[in-house]
Amino acid sequence: MQIIRDKDVGAGSDRESAVAVGVFDGLHLGHQRVIQQIESLARQHDALATVVTFDPHPAQVLAPASAPLLIATLDQRLEGLAALGVDQVRVVTFNRALAQESATSFIERLLVGELRARDVVVGEDFRFGHDREGDVAMLQHVGSTHHFSTHPAPIHGTDNRWSSSAIRRALAGGDLDAASAILGRPFTLRGTVEHGDARGAGLGYPTANVETASRQQLPALGIYAGAARVGDQDWWPAAISVGTRPQFYDDGALLVEAHLVGFDGDLYDSAIDVAFVARLRGEMTFAGTDELVAQIDRDVAKTLEIFGSFTPESSALLE
Repeated sequence: MQIIRDKDVGAGSDRESAVAVGVFDGLHLGHQRVIQQIESLARQHDALATVVTFDPHPAQVLAPASAPLLIATLDQRLEGLAALGVDQVRVVTFNRALAQESATSFIERLLVGELRARDVVVGEDFRFGHDREGDVAMLQHVGSTHHFSTHPAPIHGTDNRWSSSAIRRALAGGDLDAASAILGRPFTLRGTVEHGDARGAGLGYPTANVETASRQQLPALGIYAGAARVGDQDWWPAAISVGTRPQFYDDGALLVEAHLVGFDGDLYDSAIDVAFVARLRGEMTFAGTDELVAQIDRDVAKTLEIFGSFTPESSALLE
């Protein structure tokens, strides 16, 4: 898959494109249906299946105080698009200058001029351009002049709305089932293993302290069963804590810690993926260390039980 950034403009193919436009945070089932649609259109017309995505999220520029937390990093988004079979991705830097560009100019400059769009697929509620003036109707109107067809994609699944906002709400409420139902896979965050205070190791359960990206959406505070992997290595069963460790601190920092069951090795400074499969319980305090360790024993046992039904394919994008 070719990745085209602002500095690479002009390096793309001369072939026509079937283009999907959006942020695609999380690459949920609705996004995946859009990708399938552009791939089908591309095959019909010997064109390139092309995705236009924005970095950073437009809301981080336009309304930073209320901008949504991100479900996935840009790297995860790009890896997911590659796994879905996209031919090329145009990563557009969203800044104040772009926010001032008219919708018509954006269409003519990028979709028509750069990407030679033959077909354009967007969500039926997609808005773009200065003051959000652009919508499906405008795309259809301008497309009649520039000879591309616009295909609005539905935003509703069988029994829910396919939306990144719905995923965020579900995660914030600790409802992994609802989040997974929209994502089509377990929620997986990516971060770097950093040094901690070795509290877990002292209890017999060493943990990888995961430093996540800024403005990362996390699940609700609690203990989770899931899996973790370093790079493209094998998945390990993982008991995961999202919390402030009230057993030891009155006002602790919010941390994501993963105990990789059976793993023996140095993870410091490694990139790690942590998949959340099931919520085991909320964050708790205990009468003493023995009681805490006994509960961790039960959490790890439950994690191993749940991991038996987890496979690497479970965390992959659905085909």
